[in-house]
Amino acid sequence: MRKINLTKTACHLAAVAALAGVTGSAMATNGMYMEGYGPIATGMGGASQAVDQGNAAMAQNPATLGMMADGSARLDVALGILGPDVKSSIPAFGMSADSGGTSYVMPAFGYTRRNGAMTYGIGMFAQGGMGTEYGADSFLAMGSGEDVRSELGVGNVIFPFAYQVNPNLTLGATFKFMWSSLDMKMAASGAQLAGMVTGASGNLAMALGPLAGAPWARINFSDGSDFSGAAKSTGFGASFGATYRVNPNLVLGASYLLKSSLDDMTTAEAEASMTAIGGFLDKGKITVVDFQMPAVLALGAAWQASPSLQVAADIKRIGWNSVMKSFKMRYDSSMMGGSVSFAMPQNWEDQTVLNLGLAWKANQQLTLRAGLNLADNPVPDAYVNPLFPATVKNHITFGLGYKVSDKGEINAAVTMAPKVTVTSGNGPEISHAQTNWQFMYSHSF
Repeated sequence: MRKINLTKTACHLAAVAALAGVTGSAMATNGMYMEGYGPIATGMGGASQAVDQGNAAMAQNPATLGMMADGSARLDVALGILGPDVKSSIPAFGMSADSGGTSYVMPAFGYTRRNGAMTYGIGMFAQGGMGTEYGADSFLAMGSGEDVRSELGVGNVIFPFAYQVNPNLTLGATFKFMWSSLDMKMAASGAQLAGMVTGASGNLAMALGPLAGAPWARINFSDGSDFSGAAKSTGFGASFGATYRVNPNLVLGASYLLKSSLDDMTTAEAEASMTAIGGFLDKGKITVVDFQMPAVLALGAAWQASPSLQVAADIKRIGWNSVMKSFKMRYDSSMMGGSVSFAMPQNWEDQTVLNLGLAWKANQQLTLRAGLNLADNPVPDAYVNPLFPATVKNHITFGLGYKVSDKGEINAAVTMAPKVTVTSGNGPEISHAQTNWQFMYSHSF
């Protein structure tokens, strides 16, 4: 084991107790949902409920797929880059750490075809996630000499269907095959770790007593991949939507995304470990218990103010409270025998998001977009910690679309989320800003 300065570490423990010994994580970005899906809607502040946005509609309001021309087909290939800037600090002790997780890549594609009243297809979208990385020499490592990190990803393969009931009304639905994955390498004092324990059994339960006095202890599970995590699960999801054309210039839209139905995320046997100062080592399996993505209710409208100007607005209600009361894990020992369950209180609140956007058609080839994404913070200050700092509130977005041919089009968007700094009820200060990009090539058939 690497030698550490126990006196210095002991002085720091009181200051970092509120961190719950975990790595920081950058949320994306209305909580764990993206501020928009696809560069067309994202460039308009995420407004999507009544806007013709191409195949990204299947990740938002599938009924807008019915805006395609009869007999046409469309292929979209997209790439999103999430760029969080997260810093965790305890100013009173002069300790700070910048997250090295500053770029996360999210590919997507979609194909849809309209035949008569029906539109159908297939797509794949990253639904959301989070992640940060701190160095082995940061105060978050607690003197353990190893880096700390977390990376959560949630994705979907989506099967959308839209049906035009009459010239004004279109209904839509999606069925989703979902997956989630998580890497985590976290450090805590033994006392912090013991404070998260909700139950223990076997030989591992007996080992927790001596560990409670350790300057540091760790739980690690990570596969080292940028595109998957050591703990994995699959499941299902669904959504429903509708659009209604009030007149030639005004469209109303609404959708409801159901709460996900994901299995517990689990690692393989012996792919997780618990370690502590003094040479303690055990290998086992981690189960992340009942992690789900929440339900979302959205309402919106799009107004064609002139032949060249469209204005759109949505309001969303995201049900974080039902899925983020606490973050729960169970560790099953493969070496000592027994298990231990952990819970980290979160107590997220439901979130309201306002999306405002406009699109101006400069000429037959070029469309310019701008928007605002305005939201409240779902995490009460008392519970904010570097594992789940969902502190970003407002976003400014810009975008453009350019037709490169009769069949091909390029769209791009950039989102800037100004820095928000939150001090938790126990003292740690977390600042969080973002610059995110989305790019898409579309081809019509």
